[in-house]
Amino acid sequence: MMNRMMNRAWKVTAAGVLAASLTACGAAKQQPEAGGDAAQTPAQTASKYPEKAITLVAPSGAGGGWDMTARTITKVLSEMKAVAKPMSVENKPGGGGAVFMAEYATKDVKDDHKLFVSSPPILINHIKKEGNSPYGIKDTTPLAQLTKDYGAIAVAANSKYNDLKSLLDDMKADPTKLTVAGGSAPGSMDHIVAILPAFKYGIDPKKVKYVSYDGGGEAVTALLGGNADVLGTDASSLDQYVKAGKIKILAVAAPQRLENMKDIPTMKEQGVDAEFLIWRGIFGPKNMSADAKKFWEETLGKMVESEQWKKEVAANNWQTEYKKSEEFKSFLTAQETQLKDILTALGMQK
Repeated sequence: MMNRMMNRAWKVTAAGVLAASLTACGAAKQQPEAGGDAAQTPAQTASKYPEKAITLVAPSGAGGGWDMTARTITKVLSEMKAVAKPMSVENKPGGGGAVFMAEYATKDVKDDHKLFVSSPPILINHIKKEGNSPYGIKDTTPLAQLTKDYGAIAVAANSKYNDLKSLLDDMKADPTKLTVAGGSAPGSMDHIVAILPAFKYGIDPKKVKYVSYDGGGEAVTALLGGNADVLGTDASSLDQYVKAGKIKILAVAAPQRLENMKDIPTMKEQGVDAEFLIWRGIFGPKNMSADAKKFWEETLGKMVESEQWKKEVAANNWQTEYKKSEEFKSFLTAQETQLKDILTALGMQK
């Protein structure tokens, strides 16, 4: 178990001067100048974080990418004995993360012991036109990007479609003919993943029938139950269903074939110029304390280098792409601009 971090920063007066005098026995004793702050001992300034159990929120139902990410983080940190207090995962579905953010940004702004995982929806929900959320990355403390993934288009294993082009041809002939499912609200990440290839193929995205579910797990269930014909989501979350013979992935929105899905072509290979990068990261509250932020920056930095993390990344078909707090924050600002451009092209910007 990691020792508590020690922060031995000594408070001094504005002039930075402490008067020293010797005790009768010759031991040094520090005294503040008149009007100055009293000197603190290391015990007084030592960080006590974390002081209680940590909650890591997945702002969706069970089974989707956020849920898998949150549970993997807590599992690895537990195996590493990296956090002195218990950690648990809490699912808070609704609006592709927007419902949770409304609560987090107004009630938990100083709760250092409640963190959450997210991905592009935290940006998209804030800049889209329909179902717009007033809350976004400005209401958080970005701590680290951990992984990257790509969008994918999938159908049930018994579907007549075996390639992206045949699906898009039917959709172009009648955009209302097929029901497209996703684990986030209209205008959010899964929706963009699902309709981006259609848009690039010359199909009016406003005419595509999209049905949203609270998380990727529910969207997959809808696909398998015959309530949807097509699914748009992140590629890695579909691997278990592909291996079980329940679904087929028609295309991935990556620049080249994925190492762990070499038999699945990209959208570009099938004549559709579409890419969509899905990052996943971890966030804290807007007014997070310096002690808590430092703790998580150091802890997460060690986690991504651990053998336990590398093993889980491989098992989940993820790709590690680590960015620490400030780098992650800069990246998010840049991607927000890119997403505004995409939503504008689709007529979905606010």
